[in-house]
Amino acid sequence: MNPTAALLAPLLLLISAVSGDEEQGDAASDQTAHVFPEPELPRAAPEWPIGVIRSFVPDSAWQVHIEQRMTIRVSPRANLPQPRDPAAALPRRVQRQRLSERKIGKCLPIAGIAGVEPNGPDSVILFMRDRRLINAQLERSCLSRAFYSGFYLSRSPDGMVCVDRDTLLSRSGSACKLSRIRELVEDDD
Repeated sequence: MNPTAALLAPLLLLISAVSGDEEQGDAASDQTAHVFPEPELPRAAPEWPIGVIRSFVPDSAWQVHIEQRMTIRVSPRANLPQPRDPAAALPRRVQRQRLSERKIGKCLPIAGIAGVEPNGPDSVILFMRDRRLINAQLERSCLSRAFYSGFYLSRSPDGMVCVDRDTLLSRSGSACKLSRIRELVEDDD
């Protein structure tokens, strides 16, 4: 029911009640009796302004809204458990892996994303369930540190997240699109 009809309906009913033309009202009600169900009349007289307005509230069955929306939450990468041995916590001289980027296309399966971690000023690393690392570059105006606590993503019909199509919503409030995605692979050097 639109707002104008909701405001004018009580006034029209008051005018018809004051006019007192019962024969015309009975004929009209016989014609519409099969179209609209008979409303329940209140047992006690309602207070004038509020009671009249409440009597025109539609049944809940008339207000059913069905929407289909699914949002997927991607959490940050889980931290590894800390070792109990204090000697194990000492830094070791381990060479860091050198990674290089390799093209993988423009889309990734949403179900394959296991975690996320900020990487540099404008990119995030996506940890895939198949143990791949994906470097996802964000738009120029987006900062990767907004994605420290994960992000939300609306499910697309094809189940993929694509460059320049889908928007990542960070839990801190920023919305960014991906500008490119590359797989990170270990260098052979």
